[in-house]
Amino acid sequence: MSPSVRLQEMIRVIRGARTQGEERGVIQRECAAIRAQFRQADNGTRSHNLAKLLYVHMLGYPAHFGQMECVRLIASPRYNEKRVGYLGAMMLLDEKQDASLLITNSIKNDLSHNSQYVQSLALCTLACMGSAEMCRDLAPEIDRLLRASNSYIKKKAALCAVHIVRKVPDLGELFTPAARSLLCEKNHGVLHGAVVLITELCERNPDTLEQFRKVVPELVQIMKGLVMSGYSPEHNVAGISDPFLQVRILRLLRILGRNNDTASDAMNDLLAQVATNTDSSKTAGSAVLYETVLTVMDIKSESGLRVLAVNILGRFLLNNDRNIRYISMTSLQKIVQTDHNAVQRHRGTIVDCLKDQDASVKRRALELSLALVSAVNIRSLMKELLLFLSSCPPELRAHTTSGIFNAAERYAPSQRWHIDTILHVLTTAGGDVRDETVPNLIQLITTATELHCYTVHKLYRALITDISVQSLVQVACWCIGEYGDLLLRGECEETEPVQVTEDDVLDALETVLQSHMSSPATRGFALTATMKLSTRITHNVDRIRSIVSIYGSCIDVELQQRAVEYNALFKKYDHMRYRGSVCGAPSPSLEVCDLLDLLGGSGEPVPSSGLSHTVPGPATSTSGGDLLDLLGGLDAVERGSVKVYEKNGVTLKLQTDSQTDTGMTITLTATNSTDGDITSLTLQAAVPKSVQLQMKAPSGDVIPARGLGLVTQTVLLNNPNKVSLKMRVRVCYSSQGAVCQDTVQIDSFPSPAW
Repeated sequence: MSPSVRLQEMIRVIRGARTQGEERGVIQRECAAIRAQFRQADNGTRSHNLAKLLYVHMLGYPAHFGQMECVRLIASPRYNEKRVGYLGAMMLLDEKQDASLLITNSIKNDLSHNSQYVQSLALCTLACMGSAEMCRDLAPEIDRLLRASNSYIKKKAALCAVHIVRKVPDLGELFTPAARSLLCEKNHGVLHGAVVLITELCERNPDTLEQFRKVVPELVQIMKGLVMSGYSPEHNVAGISDPFLQVRILRLLRILGRNNDTASDAMNDLLAQVATNTDSSKTAGSAVLYETVLTVMDIKSESGLRVLAVNILGRFLLNNDRNIRYISMTSLQKIVQTDHNAVQRHRGTIVDCLKDQDASVKRRALELSLALVSAVNIRSLMKELLLFLSSCPPELRAHTTSGIFNAAERYAPSQRWHIDTILHVLTTAGGDVRDETVPNLIQLITTATELHCYTVHKLYRALITDISVQSLVQVACWCIGEYGDLLLRGECEETEPVQVTEDDVLDALETVLQSHMSSPATRGFALTATMKLSTRITHNVDRIRSIVSIYGSCIDVELQQRAVEYNALFKKYDHMRYRGSVCGAPSPSLEVCDLLDLLGGSGEPVPSSGLSHTVPGPATSTSGGDLLDLLGGLDAVERGSVKVYEKNGVTLKLQTDSQTDTGMTITLTATNSTDGDITSLTLQAAVPKSVQLQMKAPSGDVIPARGLGLVTQTVLLNNPNKVSLKMRVRVCYSSQGAVCQDTVQIDSFPSPAW
């Protein structure tokens, strides 16, 4: 490509580059040629080369070396060069560049040029990149041009004055008289520039704002002329006469009428006229109406006018354009606190927007719906919000649940309704609620004394239905621990009575403890609830002690600490527990009862939800005088392994591996004779209080079908007091989709025995 190539040819070559490297090479060669020609004398191609450099700059390549060429071209007497020079200055220079100061004198000279087009170039450049120093130097020239007779120049001078006021607010007083005189112009371009300038002056200076409040009648007349004027091809946009100027005037009226009764009264009739005569079927009309609504809501307008404004926003909600619906709800959100009843009339339309496919519209509709909740409509509107919660996007669930909780807390018609609503939310979106939801609901349940029975029954049904929602499970566990006795009675007037046994309740809590879905905090709630039940039930205290003792060696430190402390309560303060007729009142014979009662129950075998198998041992006397014979050692039984459980094709054998004076190591081996795998196998064990137990990790939790594999688990027993050794093992597994759970009582062990 030759150095003298035309701009169009350079563009064609650059666009034809097949790779970025090829494009970069073309631009580097052309920039080198342009730089070389800049160093030469004026050969008539300076503007041509700068134009090519500006295109290179638009592509994102460095073009700073053309800044001084811009200064030279601006000073040129030829218009075509001056035009390219000013364009280059606006693109390559800014107020931080030292080179920008070099064009101040050229701009000043061009502002006095006899050609309006040269003056226009200077005005545009100053308005685009003029620094504070340039604005101070050239402000008198701009004020002079604001009073010129040429409408074309006055329009651009007004916009240039806006830039100067933004850069140097102190210069605003210089333009105030000229800006006011521009309102008498008939040219729409000049009027538009004048309104923008006056708006800027009023926002910057309170004193200027007071001065321009006197021109409100003039602005009202200009606006009425636009609204009532006939068709004008020059200014008509979709049937609206110059909507751009109308919007600018309405914004200025909003500033002038804010917190001022006189100015507001002067524009009330105009705003009502605009609101009723403007067609909202086109975007231009909607823009004017929207600006009218904002003005009505921001000034001290009449109540009827405010209702009219809200109704306009209500019509916007029915528009097919989602952008219009969005800005309508944004505006309603701002005024819902001051004009609640007027907005309330459009509640049905707002709720329908919750079904919109656009996420931003849904969010605005949700925020507005929550703001509309009151004591009067809490029941009906909450139904809509709960229905929306069941299908709302995941990113809105947290906000929805938070809003529902706040509304329910403020306007709940009754405590039962409040509790039911929160439980519904937890069931639907429990994973998205705030952290404080659980303690807040617990506090609510605690204060609703007459609803304790109703709540514990409802939470128990929710717990046995689904344990995946952690917040709901935590509240359910707490409630069962506190009011489990009410649950076991089965007497509840406000709900359908359900007969629940002690085993049912403990099974539910144990399911939570063993579930992989339960978080450590949830397990803590379940373990504490289980411990609390030991004071509210009579026949399963030994089972509770077994459950608690298992978690004394849990890897979770918090859960382990709870279990150890609860075990300590069993050991040190168990004599304070009410026992009824099991062992009688606390007495010296209590220790004998404790030895007989392996896990806190009676001497009778503890019923369980599954099989209870006892390994045959030596015969013992059942009379009271022979109770202490249980402290004797066990008779020797058959060496090797002993089958302790066989059901549903699952066989569990116990084998003694080694023995010392105070310890024993045993292995539990599980096999499967069915045609399908046994899954989710867990073994739990409990021993008398004086014996220490440690269960090693199992070899797996799946037993292969047809005896093709087995699962083993080693158990270490420490018996320092050499008491009669007993052990209870709980077997839990899944077979063909059904969960099986059985308890095994072991009273003797294979040789070698103690």
